[in-house]
Amino acid sequence: MKRHSIFLIVPVLLLLAVPAFSQKTKQPNFIIILADDLGYGDLGIYGHPTIRTPNLDKMALEGTRFTQFYVAANVCSPSRAALLTGRLPVRNGVFGTSAANKVFFTNSTSGLPKRETTLAKALKGRGYQTAIVGKWHLGSLPEFLPTQYGFDAYFGIPYSNDMGRESFRTDADGKPVIANNPRLPLYRNTEVVETEPDQNLLTKRFTSEVTDLITKNRSKPFFIYYASPFPHVPLHASPDFAGKSKRGIYGDVVEELDWSVGQILNKLKELKLDKNTFVVFLSDNGPWLMKSLIDENGGSAGLLYEAKGSTYEGGMRVPAIAWMPGTVKTQVSSAVATSMDLYPTILKWAGAAAPADTPLDGNDITGIFTGSADKVTDIVYYYENNDLYAIRKGPYKLHFKTNASYSQKPAAVHNPPLLYNLEHDPSEKFEIGRKYPQVIEELTAASKKHLESVKPVDAELDKREAKQ
Repeated sequence: MKRHSIFLIVPVLLLLAVPAFSQKTKQPNFIIILADDLGYGDLGIYGHPTIRTPNLDKMALEGTRFTQFYVAANVCSPSRAALLTGRLPVRNGVFGTSAANKVFFTNSTSGLPKRETTLAKALKGRGYQTAIVGKWHLGSLPEFLPTQYGFDAYFGIPYSNDMGRESFRTDADGKPVIANNPRLPLYRNTEVVETEPDQNLLTKRFTSEVTDLITKNRSKPFFIYYASPFPHVPLHASPDFAGKSKRGIYGDVVEELDWSVGQILNKLKELKLDKNTFVVFLSDNGPWLMKSLIDENGGSAGLLYEAKGSTYEGGMRVPAIAWMPGTVKTQVSSAVATSMDLYPTILKWAGAAAPADTPLDGNDITGIFTGSADKVTDIVYYYENNDLYAIRKGPYKLHFKTNASYSQKPAAVHNPPLLYNLEHDPSEKFEIGRKYPQVIEELTAASKKHLESVKPVDAELDKREAKQ
């Protein structure tokens, strides 16, 4: 090959190695759509036989659908903190210390530590318009509302939709139980504009807010974090969807959420922003299985074992779909990825710097989205509060401890640890440790190395920050 041919090929290869939008002058937009308690098996494209999700199905067929995508925690608040910081809860400080305080409640006096640099704050530094619509759940006192963490606008509720005066429980006559909580507030930025809003209409109202934000900011780079409060119980659907699904009220809610996603994608196409907007849809954790056992109001983890509140696959492996026509490859990806990977990936695409001297647990997965890489990492850490319960490396998962979701019993400690091959057995039915003692040794060593890198959170610093 002639020397001048080499010099012609190298620039072409460099262009192929970066996302298509990086060749444009306009910065890409970002939308993260987060469902609440949606199970791995609750969408049509993930195999549910009766819940109809045509918009998410189409989004998956036009983009990348993940089959091995994980969140960093098995419950709400720590999962959301990890998504917005790119850091494991044990590092960012939102992890709780017992089953009773895994998440923030109406009387919580703290929130996401102020030292953390959220995705919104980092993008705001690059000129992005930033907004959150829906559920926050990282602190409800004024000093812990989203506007304190880089969000220009906030329209939503500060915690779960079951934390108002009327809880999801009913008495013997079917009437709502009045909880010892304040009335559920609906915020516009820092002001409460309603209390106990009609939850039947929340999905429509939040969808309208997101599409209005897209229209308003169509000439500027924007980041919208749409955190739906559903299908967390209590379940609510508008009259257009109530009673329409074969799956009952749970199906009604998921089908309206699917409609909501469709409205957002259609708005992007209408405004010709679709090829410059990265959209990702995922759930914050697995389904609330206990609700299915009681009144069929919880979701399904499909072929995965267990659910929300557990470190089995059903608690932390979630549906995830990425979409950006012309940039995100049309594919079904079995690559191992996590919600924390979105942080460094989005910052890179936006040309924003990650916070200095802050260890990140996410990886840049541009190559997976564009199809130029089959794998970026093969390790997943499964924490219960600040305790490492399990580790995955490659196809193998090692359980040091196990617990049933929302169980009041102490976790079972396993010595030797339990070993599963997730690529052969995603349901974690067949323990294979006796056959592969060398794999147990390898994963045990990897977990020890990881724990050596985790600096304990300064609880006293958190308390001082909360008082400031």
